[in-house]
Amino acid sequence: MIILKAENIEKTYGKRELKVEALKPSNLEIEQGLFYAIIGRSGSGKSTLLHILGGLDKPTGGKVYLEGKSIFDMSSHDIAILRRRRIGFVFQAFNLLSEHTVEENILMPMHLDGREPDQKHFEQIINVLGIKDKLAYFPDELSGGERQRVAIARAMLPKPAIVLADEPTGNLDPKTGDEVLALMKDSAHKFNQTFILVTHDMEIARMADKIIKIDNGNIISITDSL
Repeated sequence: MIILKAENIEKTYGKRELKVEALKPSNLEIEQGLFYAIIGRSGSGKSTLLHILGGLDKPTGGKVYLEGKSIFDMSSHDIAILRRRRIGFVFQAFNLLSEHTVEENILMPMHLDGREPDQKHFEQIINVLGIKDKLAYFPDELSGGERQRVAIARAMLPKPAIVLADEPTGNLDPKTGDEVLALMKDSAHKFNQTFILVTHDMEIARMADKIIKIDNGNIISITDSL
């Protein structure tokens, strides 16, 4: 099943001699329940593509459909609600609130949306991610890998259709990074959620189900991982 679809999306910054084509007209279809890696050199357009797919950045042209709905035909208010409920984000900097406990950080998106979490789903997530015994801790009391697991749990709890991750292992040591990536892939399959991860590291990309290669603003291939 196709969960996310992009038609002729492009992104241009500046005009005339200052014009930069960050993303050239591109088409993309993302299947539900798979783990994708977007790979390319620095400045190739990886993060631009990810931000457009997640509704964080509006394309200069083209359409993005999530679960059949055209994201950028919505109002800014409706896009914000869609992001909060159907799209999870995991970033390199973790973005945890230091004055709140692990449990409070994980529950924060649900509380901001005025919804009660599914307790069974919450228990599943913290068990899969191995942070059940860390709920009363504060972020500063955790290792980098533990903080990233909390960020993943926070992104997954609202049951989003898709989780987007921008270089999520950049601040982690190789062993911890591998563990976090394996957990993301396992979570995608267990909860039938789609993960899209940006990386410049081909070794990381090989852990994905599918690899999207981008170069100079062009999506040049989408292949099954080895």
